[in-house]
Amino acid sequence: MLQVTELSAIRDERILFENLSFSMQAGDLVQVEGRNGTGKTTLLRIIAGLGDKEAGEIEWKQQSIFSDRDSFHQDLLFLGHQTGIKRDLSAFENLSFYLNISGQSYTYDEVWQALTKVGLAGREDVPVAQLSAGQQRRVALARLWLSKHPLWILDEPLTAIDKQGVKVLEQLFLQHTEQGGMVLLTTHQDMFENCATLRKIRLGH
Repeated sequence: MLQVTELSAIRDERILFENLSFSMQAGDLVQVEGRNGTGKTTLLRIIAGLGDKEAGEIEWKQQSIFSDRDSFHQDLLFLGHQTGIKRDLSAFENLSFYLNISGQSYTYDEVWQALTKVGLAGREDVPVAQLSAGQQRRVALARLWLSKHPLWILDEPLTAIDKQGVKVLEQLFLQHTEQGGMVLLTTHQDMFENCATLRKIRLGH
């Protein structure tokens, strides 16, 4: 469903990667590896349609993401280094806002359960600006429990998350792929040990 063909990126006259090709189908779990500066974030942003490429093509359902960006983004949940949450809203209000712009129907209980999963029960009505960096990250991650998007692109989603939180998210990622979703991520955490379905793409040498 996702096809990346001969993708190249240059930043500051330096080739980050070139002629990179891979594909993802329903149920795939793919981790991008590489040292800092090898272009992991750049790659994920380009595939999400948020960054510029030097050459190559990216197709979703056999259509270029650049020619039908709106349709692609309806199927995509992207979480990058920036949390993308509104600091003047509470955690509950942030998730409600996200669901509304995604066109998803939801119940109060579904939102509350998502916040409980990320350890924010009792903090759901606190303005995000008053939460710690880790808690703000958890508000963004709570979207994953509510997402109906088949393709998740996640850039270091486990930053500021404790070991128990990492285990919870690992199970969620595996559950998403088992249900036919796709996960493309970068992480410095040790995850998915002995996971037969995990594929890795390494950038740099």
